[in-house]
Amino acid sequence: MKKWQERLGLGLILLIAAVFRFSGIDWDDYHHYHPDERYITWVATTIEWPADWQTAFSPQESSFNPFYWAPDAASEGIEVLQDQPRDFAYGHVPLYLGVIATRLMERVGPSLAPLFPDDWLFTRDILNRAELIEFRHLTAVSRALTALFDLGTVWLIFLLGRQVFSPQVGLLAAAFLAVNVMHIQLAHFFISDPYQTFFTVAALLFLIKAVGHRAHREKRDNTDNRKLFTAYWLLASVCIGLAVGSKFSAILLVFPLLLAARWLGKRWDFWLGTAVFTAALTFFLTNPFAVLDFSCEVITPAMQIGPIHVPALDWGSCYLENIATQNNMVQGNGNIPFTRQYSDTRPYLYFIEMQLRWGMGWLLGLLAFGAFGWAIWQEIKRLEIGSLQLRDWRLKVSNLQSPVSNLLLLAWTVPLFFTTGGFFVKFMRYLQPLTPFLMLWAAAWLFSWRPKWLQWGVGTAVLLTTTLYALSFVNIYQQPHPWVAASEWLFRNAAPGSLTLSEQWDDSLPSTMSVDGEIRRRSEYPNAELTWLTGTGSNDDAEKLAANLELLAEADYVTILTNRVYGTVPRLPELYPVSSQYHALLFSGALGYEPVFVAGRYPTLFGWQLRPDTFGWPNVTPPPLVQSYQESQPGLNWGRADESFIVYDQPLTIIFENVERKTAVELQALFTIP
Repeated sequence: MKKWQERLGLGLILLIAAVFRFSGIDWDDYHHYHPDERYITWVATTIEWPADWQTAFSPQESSFNPFYWAPDAASEGIEVLQDQPRDFAYGHVPLYLGVIATRLMERVGPSLAPLFPDDWLFTRDILNRAELIEFRHLTAVSRALTALFDLGTVWLIFLLGRQVFSPQVGLLAAAFLAVNVMHIQLAHFFISDPYQTFFTVAALLFLIKAVGHRAHREKRDNTDNRKLFTAYWLLASVCIGLAVGSKFSAILLVFPLLLAARWLGKRWDFWLGTAVFTAALTFFLTNPFAVLDFSCEVITPAMQIGPIHVPALDWGSCYLENIATQNNMVQGNGNIPFTRQYSDTRPYLYFIEMQLRWGMGWLLGLLAFGAFGWAIWQEIKRLEIGSLQLRDWRLKVSNLQSPVSNLLLLAWTVPLFFTTGGFFVKFMRYLQPLTPFLMLWAAAWLFSWRPKWLQWGVGTAVLLTTTLYALSFVNIYQQPHPWVAASEWLFRNAAPGSLTLSEQWDDSLPSTMSVDGEIRRRSEYPNAELTWLTGTGSNDDAEKLAANLELLAEADYVTILTNRVYGTVPRLPELYPVSSQYHALLFSGALGYEPVFVAGRYPTLFGWQLRPDTFGWPNVTPPPLVQSYQESQPGLNWGRADESFIVYDQPLTIIFENVERKTAVELQALFTIP
């Protein structure tokens, strides 16, 4: 392939990827409907340049510390806590990068804004011509930054494909990643996973380049190779530190790092120590309070190991406390309500199913996971043959499709898949650091097929169908967010002071916004929470039911914002013997509530929708209004969807009005209490 063709192809791929990632970053009108993003941005409003360096690194005084609400912290338009500990279970690198990018836009925005049309999103929201408050401006800039990093991952996977296989493989892998719907969606959120993925791909690219230049040095020693090896090795180490600083699960990069060091030959232990020191230093500089704040309680219980008694230890690290909390959550410990959706889901298979249905689409997903198996099989065959010794692998690293490069990539992807895939909690985004490499192997596997027409035929089919799916997905951002539409309906149709009920562990409506040129506020409508998802087993009892029915008897409206509760509780009658009856009664009208509003937005192309089935898995019948709403447009039932894929930017939202005004006693007669 000629250089100009390579550059033209890459430029076109990056342009398409950019359009998909930057379109619709205002997908919720900056109402902060993603709870993780909302919390990260909330914390980011308190990250400020220190007033003095004497207190800059004091955990309880610093305006840098994510684990503590700084004294006198404030931001316009929101309530900011002060002088209190706070949990922050996210990487610090994205947090600080988002703040830095926002401060930069605050500085250059007034000068640059007049150079661009006023109605551009870039001018209005990023350069802040619209004069957004900090809480919203941070969201806009940080989402754009996330999109930029994910665009960078597309570029890096091209470089990795060209390095390990060929320019053609690199271009096809980049094209697959450019239209990968899960990446497109996550690029619209200010969360940690896209940053971890970017630095992970960069780290492995630099590791492979470093080992390659070391192999060249063994064949023919020269100064340039020594310099290049050292530079790539240090860059890989820095990226490992940044990846771990973005999300702790990147600690698994220790496996490819150990393998790469072992292949360096002489003084491999020196280079391993150098890499560990550089990565640790990078982590400290970008996550200083992960090392400095020891104001939390993290107790390792006492234990007896043979004749040795190990006393209880309090590590004190807030960073370790948050890691331990997250680890308990993903393992299913602690009985956390918002993770019960994963009850009765199969390890590994559920992750793969969700990628095939929604994350990648069926054709790309089948090709990608098939290629993952192919890449593993290549290494198994080499090990069985046994003809390649470690030194042989080291010397052959410069060859395309070298065993070393493939094994380094597998040293990251296999541990990640087998640890993450076995989690009780199976958020789709947990697999994002794996997907760029699946795209790479999908392209490489496809190019190994014979005859050539099969490559072109399958490759075209996969790219075409996945691109159409990506187009349909991005179209959701051209439609109003259902919660915005529902809020407008409440402001226009519900009398101020009406009691609205939301479901605990979900959001509540209405959102404060401008309606018909007037600012309407959430506080106009009192809200109470129904607690169906809280309390299981013996706690799901008559007392819990009575408390919820008192609210239902009194309320004017019930809002069902997502399937978070009705997708879980009816499915688990052993955990919710009483509460599991509620949604069927509500949807059938037996409780005296009638649906008066429904809104959703779905991946749509040429008027056809791909609709997730939120009612089939919990085996509940949707209200007639919802059925007619969905049947009013042509579409396909695409099966169950992971909750985390649909509840933030494409939820199905229903408002019920209390028409019959039944008493709590009348309502209770409809339930069976074991």
